[in-house]
Amino acid sequence: MPTVAAHVAATLAAHVDHVFGLMGNGNAHLLDTLERDTDVTFTAVRHEAGAVVAADAFHRACGELAVATATYGAGFTNMLTPLAEAVQARTPMVVVVGDEPTSGARPWDVDQISVAAGVGARTYTVARADAAATTAIAVEHARAGRRPVVLAIPYDVGALDAGPIPDLPPDRLPEPLAPTGPATEAALDLVAEELAAGQRPVLVAGRGAWLAGAGPALGRLAEVAGALTTSTALARGVFPDARYDLGVAGGFGAPGAMDLVQQADVALVVGASLNQFTMRFGELFGPTTRVIQVDLAPTATHARVGTYIRGDAALVAEALVQRLEGSVGRSAEPVQRQGPPWREAVDVGAARAQEVGEDVAPDGRLDPRRVAARIGELLPEDRVVVSDGGHFIGWANMYWPVAAPDRMIMVGTAYQAIGLGLPSVAGAAVARPGSTIVLTTGDGGGLMALADLETAVRVAGGRGLAVVWNDAAYGAEVNLYGRQGMADGPMRIPEVDFAGLAHAVGAEGVVVRDLADLDRLAAWAATPAGQRRFLLLDVRISADVVAPYQQEIIRANRPAHD
Repeated sequence: MPTVAAHVAATLAAHVDHVFGLMGNGNAHLLDTLERDTDVTFTAVRHEAGAVVAADAFHRACGELAVATATYGAGFTNMLTPLAEAVQARTPMVVVVGDEPTSGARPWDVDQISVAAGVGARTYTVARADAAATTAIAVEHARAGRRPVVLAIPYDVGALDAGPIPDLPPDRLPEPLAPTGPATEAALDLVAEELAAGQRPVLVAGRGAWLAGAGPALGRLAEVAGALTTSTALARGVFPDARYDLGVAGGFGAPGAMDLVQQADVALVVGASLNQFTMRFGELFGPTTRVIQVDLAPTATHARVGTYIRGDAALVAEALVQRLEGSVGRSAEPVQRQGPPWREAVDVGAARAQEVGEDVAPDGRLDPRRVAARIGELLPEDRVVVSDGGHFIGWANMYWPVAAPDRMIMVGTAYQAIGLGLPSVAGAAVARPGSTIVLTTGDGGGLMALADLETAVRVAGGRGLAVVWNDAAYGAEVNLYGRQGMADGPMRIPEVDFAGLAHAVGAEGVVVRDLADLDRLAAWAATPAGQRRFLLLDVRISADVVAPYQQEIIRANRPAHD
């Protein structure tokens, strides 16, 4: 008869094709059943944290439900940082783990339900009588609520006979939140009138707009409103017409582009929470800009918002287009403007230009801006960029364009974590089997995630490229605290030969001390993926060049007496 583990495996297999994890006592029966009796592909990682990270990156790259698995106890607690990240990022994920036996906790067991709840994840514990149903509930709650859940299998339950596997109804996703009601209709009319009257309108889109599939509607709205567009880092590429797009809003944005956003008289923000980084610590909009927000949160998420509409991003955008075109609402006529729209009167291309610095910084090491710009010229067009966290995070966002939001994967930013980059490569590689996967990481985060360097090389193979920004330091801490006069010894890292580490796990490693060393990347990119190895560029950069977004953080954290 099928076991409890078989019930869980069969139910998961009805919803997913891939599982990421590490085998241990608590999930051995589950993985055995997945391998033998289902078509689910299991991708092994080398650290339990990497299981959650890879699953998270997989979801962000393809939109499918994420599943990660590990054992109980230490296996589970090793997953906590990326689990907290997935909670903050609202990633639909099922984390399947072993748990203490029903007879009671052993010396090495912890209260996993309480621990998971502490980072915001709900736990569902399977039993012999309801394993399939409980698994289905966990899947439905993860998908419908867009959040990670933990599915626990008690140690003494997984191998028990559970009877025939039942047929379960498919899970149902909630309908998009439609903007309805007299108050909302009036707000839509008002916003449409403000956009029509605006002389310098800007649309700002966040990840919520992408998740709602609002890109086409927002593109049409920008067209009829004559608006410039910009997006958060997690929504790069959401607007279909790049001719009028200013790039990333906030500290990653080009100075000229951010000057134009400041000049806006009306700004419509869709699916973005307006966090401190997007807002440039309060300086994104000018003092007279009228800020309107569309989101699913119960209320506006920033004090600058003057008008708030709660609703699905795509449905609200479509409703505003209809009003601006004169088909519904108080206006019976489409928008008529005197002269060309603002977006056609400014040089968007020039505004998007970033500073590239010199080849070499004053300390004799490479200027990361010039390196990033050159790498951006050499990267294959069909790429997915995977970013770790750290000071370097700005370089890819500033200099490496991506075609759509699901091609910029930033696992760790929601929880402000570093060291999640290398296992993200595996998840993105599985999700995008035809694309080049490009990792950008620092030496600090790279060392923290080193266990899964082998995973990245094994899974991505010749489609994988890692750029390690090696400044022999925790750059963000040096910039923020070292400049305040604090002892910088704990902020420094002995220079590590990442190229040598890459060779040890079967990749090709290149130390980049001169821009000419990047010629190897040009040759690699021109070679078919099946004829090359994973390439790691160990880029020896200056720690003295501070990213613009980091300069904003430094100013915001400057002591009041300075």
